[in-house]
Amino acid sequence: MSSLPPLSTKPDVTLSLNFSPSSTTSFSSPDDHDQLQTTSSSSSLTMPEERGIVLIQLLLNCAKHAASGNLRHADSCLSQISQLASVNGDSMQRLSARFASALAVSLVKRWPGLHKALNRTQRPKLELGPAQLASPSSSPAAFPCLGFAYAIIARTLVHSVSHEGAIHFVDFGSCDSRLWVPIFRSLASEPRGHGPPLSLSFTCVHGDKAVLDKLGLGLTKEAESLGLSFQYNALHVSLGELTTEVIKTRPEEALAIVSILSLHVLLAEDDRVDAKFGARKNKGIKECKQMSRFLAMVKSMSPKVVLLVEQEADHNLNRLVDRFLGSLHYYSAVFDSLDANFGASSSSSDHQERLAFEEMYGREIENIVACEGLERVERHERYEKWMARFGRAGFRPIRMWFDPTEDAKKMLEVCGSEGYKVVNNKASFVLCWHKRPLYAVSAWICQ
Repeated sequence: MSSLPPLSTKPDVTLSLNFSPSSTTSFSSPDDHDQLQTTSSSSSLTMPEERGIVLIQLLLNCAKHAASGNLRHADSCLSQISQLASVNGDSMQRLSARFASALAVSLVKRWPGLHKALNRTQRPKLELGPAQLASPSSSPAAFPCLGFAYAIIARTLVHSVSHEGAIHFVDFGSCDSRLWVPIFRSLASEPRGHGPPLSLSFTCVHGDKAVLDKLGLGLTKEAESLGLSFQYNALHVSLGELTTEVIKTRPEEALAIVSILSLHVLLAEDDRVDAKFGARKNKGIKECKQMSRFLAMVKSMSPKVVLLVEQEADHNLNRLVDRFLGSLHYYSAVFDSLDANFGASSSSSDHQERLAFEEMYGREIENIVACEGLERVERHERYEKWMARFGRAGFRPIRMWFDPTEDAKKMLEVCGSEGYKVVNNKASFVLCWHKRPLYAVSAWICQ
């Protein structure tokens, strides 16, 4: 496998258009504004490539104006974007619509009363992630990265704890039976001689009680059918509220912890002052007391293994402009992969499924772009920073059980697209769309 490609400092957008270095857009000055306005309103913008380039220029200019407080120019940019972007258009149009909406929210938030009044008229947003959206009735190609991460996690977990007589799994937020049922079946099929049956305890942490209850019923039924001794512990709390007392581990149990796209929320902190007064781009790792306390708590339970899946992106930055560039770069690849996953299907169910995923990503984009301080929870960081955080907490990465040839072939068969790749990066596996890293999977043990 090849080494992980470095992130470009410019937005190498990978949708239906491919930019060469010479055509990659940087911020234009306000003097370029009228020229963009004339271009975007022209009826000649019928080619996706041409329209995409103008949308990128407008989005970058709008982000710059929003960050500097130039509301008039930001509003003008949004007006032009609205003529070209659409949630029902091509990939670049759909992506632009999400980013434009996020920028608009960031501008409206300058008037807290207005923002609060507008929010009161909207329906509450469901707290759904990929595990909840990719339901059992969904096509496996809808979110292949998740299924592939599950395969790596399952194989590593079974290898780590299959010889144990009592196992305690802790799930930080995935609540997905498609991950856990195959693991239960694999463990139940392991030969145990004449000893007692395997004893399983399972703790799941989630903010939605209905999701917890549904998972509990499904796993209890599965454990009974496999003849396993099983105990389920549902914790309707946030990760920040979690303590060792509520997890209720026993000394004889081998503890295994899984966190899927959840841990980054603990990086949220009140850093609005740094954002407002233009602190420079973070070159190192931002200290976070909440994360340090949480990892210390996890370490105190002496887990046999900790499995981590996180977005392979650097969105935990103070300045809006830096976050905007990074997120535009990242989500362009995500939207491009969604187009490949769903293909040219025009069925109503596929359209609704893709829209649901894009709504989820739209909420992530809005949180990255329009929120500050404790409200900004989508603080994705790259694997190298997680290495440092886990290392300081007393963990070290371990090799995961993965056959690059066999498993990469299976992934291609499932998703039906040649765009997905798996890259080995310092004991982690990075799932990529072409050369763009999307998610990193890693395993950790106590030092």
